[in-house]
Amino acid sequence: MKRNNVVNTMIFALTTMMSVVTVAGCGNSAADKANSPEESSEGFVIDESLASTPKTDTVATGDEIAEPPYFTKGVYANYAREAENPPKTYFYVFNTEDYGYTADGENDDIGLPFDITQEEGKVLFSFGGQDGAEDTLIITGAEGGFVYGYFEDIPERELVFELVNGAEADGFSAVNYLNAASGEDLVYNDANGWSVKYDPSCIEVSGGGPATFFVYTGECAGTSMISVTYDVDMDAEAKAQDLAKAYGEDATVTDCIFPGTEDVEGFYVNANPEQMGPGLYESSFIREYMGGYLIFEFTTHVCGDDAIDIPVSDALASIIDSLSFE
Repeated sequence: MKRNNVVNTMIFALTTMMSVVTVAGCGNSAADKANSPEESSEGFVIDESLASTPKTDTVATGDEIAEPPYFTKGVYANYAREAENPPKTYFYVFNTEDYGYTADGENDDIGLPFDITQEEGKVLFSFGGQDGAEDTLIITGAEGGFVYGYFEDIPERELVFELVNGAEADGFSAVNYLNAASGEDLVYNDANGWSVKYDPSCIEVSGGGPATFFVYTGECAGTSMISVTYDVDMDAEAKAQDLAKAYGEDATVTDCIFPGTEDVEGFYVNANPEQMGPGLYESSFIREYMGGYLIFEFTTHVCGDDAIDIPVSDALASIIDSLSFE
């Protein structure tokens, strides 16, 4: 894992159920910025030089090698020096000059934490933490955002560590960085073991508390979003019945197979299954989860104009369709 320079490349359909949560909008678009790093709609600054600018052939060697530290806080793309047009999908993320982690953008951000000690002419890596086996990177050059070197036990394989301009080490996701660069959906990974994909051009994600919100940001008749909550204050069935009461007397609770699974039973709560036309639509999927319940709740507004309603329905449906569990 530590010397992996180039790693090989990287639903449950709910279309009928999502008819009750159809809503409105159009995506945001960002103006092109010439002669400057491109910023995605999610806030990633895309360093186009990673794909287009060849690395320099001028490398400081011997007595010319700069003094440590060679690595500072930041994100470095890692690849073999001899490789031609490397894809640059494997990263070393330095949270400080003393520790960080690796991240594989083609394999779900898989990587290892590491501690480092930077000495003159070499960097000592302890992969897996301070108690991990120590590997020595011999520095052969360092300048202009590039660090060159080889691990002591593989001297024939010189590596390049290229600083990624604009990439923030804190919270860096290799998968989302690469997806943002290619215009693909981003991935939200929740600490409670589930993940979804979403379109950052029209969905804003917020969390930090017991609930996570995926809010549609385009034009719509009213608030359109999915809220996801995990709690242990009751079981899933009790929560489904409690929610149905909150929805009103027309609400129904039915058994279902929970999205993102093939055989996990859950409950589908519909505020008003007979409702048609413009208005507020509310529904939820609930399942037993880690000693409590997990709920995906839809709140949408329909205006009756398909040009507005359908993009919202598609954006929210794509989120629940992409749901997966660890």
